[in-house]
Amino acid sequence: MMWGWQGGYGWGPMWGFGWIIPVVIVVGLVWLMIRLSRMTHGQRGDRALHILRERYAKGELSKEEFDRMRQELGA
Repeated sequence: MMWGWQGGYGWGPMWGFGWIIPVVIVVGLVWLMIRLSRMTHGQRGDRALHILRERYAKGELSKEEFDRMRQELGA
């Protein structure tokens, strides 16, 4: 009888579930990259809109300029 890694039934290590750990790691890394990407892009847009609102509040921009720039930012 061979009772090594095969366990006698041919299932291999962890009874065939050895592929789950690498899949979970890859999915986690992809999720993390997407999350970080969204965070950095969102901060840029929020900061630009904040600066635009400040300039409008100070009177540096007219209503038309403010509206045009805000549409360009996609806000």
